[in-house]
Amino acid sequence: MRIDILTVVPQLLESPFSHSILKRAKEKGLAEIHIHNIRDFTTNKHKTVDDAPFGGGAGMVMMIEPVVLCLEHLQSQRKYDDIIYLSPDGELFDQKMANRISLFQNIILLCGHYKGIDERIREHFITKEISIGNYVLSGGEIAAAVVADAVIRLLPGVLNDGTSALSDSFQDNLIAPPVYTRPAEFRGLKVPDILLSGNTPEVEKWRHEQSVKRTREKRPGMAD
Repeated sequence: MRIDILTVVPQLLESPFSHSILKRAKEKGLAEIHIHNIRDFTTNKHKTVDDAPFGGGAGMVMMIEPVVLCLEHLQSQRKYDDIIYLSPDGELFDQKMANRISLFQNIILLCGHYKGIDERIREHFITKEISIGNYVLSGGEIAAAVVADAVIRLLPGVLNDGTSALSDSFQDNLIAPPVYTRPAEFRGLKVPDILLSGNTPEVEKWRHEQSVKRTREKRPGMAD
């Protein structure tokens, strides 16, 4: 899978893709992540990517020209399944959406900044808008890293245990059950006996029951 991320602050995305699972996914050749500085596609000597909004008002708006030139440059080289704009008013990102996107070959993530992007970009070039929550960030870079992380970890071969991603929270509309590890007892705090029994069917039954219980307590309605 290839993910191209368009941003005016590429430095913000250096760390998320340089460590842990995402780093290993790149090293294994299972995911390609390319970060593009939108300023490289400006046609003025000052590398300007924003301007004041027509009609007045506070804030600056990302200009249409450098964004479109960057998009066209990428589209001239390959076909993209989705061109996604990270926006607070986009469709709320969840596990089901991550599952769908993980089946794609090539996607573009456009990070907004300032007061937003010229509306003509959204109307004529963006194929999907995603929000990671009902709040506003300084830019779309963190949101892009969240989407990329959630999607890439689902790719076959990325995680050491092939079933691990399938047992994550939200995969079955349930929150993951509680987990424990050694020691079995610490200062009188004990691991549930069922997990030490070696009875796999009963352990799985217990885990499912705990998932349902937790979901009803923490996310009412999800398990119904």
